[in-house]
Amino acid sequence: MTGQFLYRRRDLIVVLGTAVVSPLAAVAQQPMPVIGYLAHGYPETDDFRVPSFRRGLNETGYVEGQNVAIEYRWARGQYEKLPDLAADLVQRQVSVIAAMAGAPPALAAKAATSTIPIVVMLSDPVQFGLVAGLNRPGGNITGVAILATELVAKRLDLLHELLPSASVIAALINPANTASTEVATRNLKDAAHSLGLQLHFLRATTAAEIDAAFEGLAVSRADALIVSTDPFFTSRRDQIVALAARQAIPATYDWRGFVVAGGLMSYGSDLVDGYRQAGVYTGKILKGDKPADLPVQQAVKIELVINLKTAKALGLTIPLSLAGRADEVIE
Repeated sequence: MTGQFLYRRRDLIVVLGTAVVSPLAAVAQQPMPVIGYLAHGYPETDDFRVPSFRRGLNETGYVEGQNVAIEYRWARGQYEKLPDLAADLVQRQVSVIAAMAGAPPALAAKAATSTIPIVVMLSDPVQFGLVAGLNRPGGNITGVAILATELVAKRLDLLHELLPSASVIAALINPANTASTEVATRNLKDAAHSLGLQLHFLRATTAAEIDAAFEGLAVSRADALIVSTDPFFTSRRDQIVALAARQAIPATYDWRGFVVAGGLMSYGSDLVDGYRQAGVYTGKILKGDKPADLPVQQAVKIELVINLKTAKALGLTIPLSLAGRADEVIE
């Protein structure tokens, strides 16, 4: 009798133990949410975007590999691949798509799905028809608005201030990025006309075409170069900076990373913080927020960065009026 009682008692303990453990085991076995990260560039040259994006995710309590997974899709500078990459993420049924950065990834993601939440980062999501408004995006898209093509005229003005005797300016543009390039080209033409400058456009959509474009600098007899805002050019930063140094041509860019790599001067948005903000919004959506209820964040911090070492190598003296306004001077 006692043995039977002990057996039943042990059996009861096992049953109760199972009842306690099973819900915890069920939670542990739930699959992690998956973020689809859609990008234009190359993973091997992405030295600040993904880390900044992850930092934003961390601020909302998500750590890659622990409680969230990220599926990366890289176009490697070939914008025509973006629609297929976006469709692949939709088929994968990811929880949210982070279309980073610029119009091409954002438009590809928008065309691929109207139901999966999308976080974008580009100059004007309203202009590109991605959201109904900044305060009330509507639909399945929200994100971060950065100043990009809007600043190209100011960058030309700064270049003119640095080189007042320059008369011919070359502009490197990417015709594959149709919408953004059209805006940048129009703004550059207007600014050049007001400053009395002649523009010579150099077009490149591949790494080889960037090399060819710089070879054309001698033909154009350009006094300086302005590199248009384009995600592909950002991913080819080291190549472009090295070619500018080889040609000994003063060049201005849209992001400080070019100047850190040896470029002369940049004027543009703080992209590191922009990617961080995109990560924060992605985390908020994973927690249940709806894109339609998340106002598009506006990244308003603009940086003027100058590399004095590069200026010296080019035989240039930075005017005090320009150096005094710089947010960062690299010596």
